[in-house]
Amino acid sequence: MSGHIIAFEGLDQSGKQTQAELLRDWLKQEGHKARLVSFPDYGTSIGEEIARALAGERDYDPDVMQLLYVANRYERKSDLERWLNGGLILVSDRYIASSIAYGQAQGLDAGWLAEIQKFLPPPSLTIMLDIAPETAVQRKTIDRDRYERDLAMQARVRESYLAQAAAGDWIILDGERSKDAIAADVVSAVQLRLGPP
Repeated sequence: MSGHIIAFEGLDQSGKQTQAELLRDWLKQEGHKARLVSFPDYGTSIGEEIARALAGERDYDPDVMQLLYVANRYERKSDLERWLNGGLILVSDRYIASSIAYGQAQGLDAGWLAEIQKFLPPPSLTIMLDIAPETAVQRKTIDRDRYERDLAMQARVRESYLAQAAAGDWIILDGERSKDAIAADVVSAVQLRLGPP
């Protein structure tokens, strides 16, 4: 294993950040150079603008919003490439598929959303943590952004993710289980797909 992106995808509150952190820690314990990345990256100028929009301070149409998300990933493209060339395993909390899922859920063309991201480094492995939209809502009852409050949209996002997973040979894990059970499956999936450490 060297120079990989392992992307976690799924609905809000599906456990992506938790599992990404656990996998990064496991990879480091196994002697790999591993780094956690997360999108949107709110530490950039475009990331700050995304945060304002999610908080309701800006009102962008869905296509503009997804272009901001995509541009936010391109802001980090040179860093991603440098880290990959240095042999790092990048564990990503959301990546390319997120824009496709959320954009498609808002009526945008999935092909266009994939096309505009084709120059980003592709993930070696994508793991979807699958939960019901109702679970996402139950897990976070306060401070929800505008996407998190829309149950019907969350259902459409899940449909897009499942379609992408089937077409892209992803690993789909049941995100309704305990974090330890999921983490064990994540490690097995990484070893199976990317080889033993």
